[in-house]
Amino acid sequence: MQGELERALAYVADGPVRVHCAGRTDTGVHASGQVIHFDAPLSRSLKAWVLGTNTHLPPSIRVLGASVVPPQFHARFSALSRRYRYIISNTRVRPAILYGQLTWQRSPLDDELMHVEAQSLLGERDFTSFRAASCQATTAMRNVQSIDVSRRGCLVTIDIQANAFLHHMVRNIAGSLMAVGTGRASRGWLAQLLELKDRSKAADTAPPHGLYLVKVEYPSVYGLLEQPIGPLLLGG
Repeated sequence: MQGELERALAYVADGPVRVHCAGRTDTGVHASGQVIHFDAPLSRSLKAWVLGTNTHLPPSIRVLGASVVPPQFHARFSALSRRYRYIISNTRVRPAILYGQLTWQRSPLDDELMHVEAQSLLGERDFTSFRAASCQATTAMRNVQSIDVSRRGCLVTIDIQANAFLHHMVRNIAGSLMAVGTGRASRGWLAQLLELKDRSKAADTAPPHGLYLVKVEYPSVYGLLEQPIGPLLLGG
């Protein structure tokens, strides 16, 4: 995504542009609320940056809006929090229409139990049990500000917001929550995993296709545009 965006911006800027993202996503992961910043080499209208860039982007990537920010703004380091949604199709047959945009779980999920169990992850905690072995963060301490599990028809959504996330943290949490939801793990298991601080004791990493970066929160002083919380398949 970054390379495609830089190439498209270069057409509008009439020269090379280097972008900085609020958060990187793995292959197969989606973003409906990604934020980037770049130093504009020349002056263009905000409309030109949006429409001109979109003209040169592939159909799978779109710029939704643009703002002028002060020099001290940084898409990654100025962020107060990030919010992800993990979406599961809980159906007997794997969905075809939204293939590649959802994770599929055939076994019935107890979404209410998943929500209750997820509350044990709230607060500032050591998430070693939910970080990838390749994670390069200097500390596993993260502050989960909210986490909700809900169902809309056959779609089960895990909605989680934190000050920051470890590599594969959301997908590892989703995998363990699905283990609880299908009855493969017992009540209280997630709280035990936090105490164990051992990635090998948790469930497998959930597939990437159901994961969406939906919102990055910044101080209001920057005046960034508010966008609906996606993805659109959930109705905003």
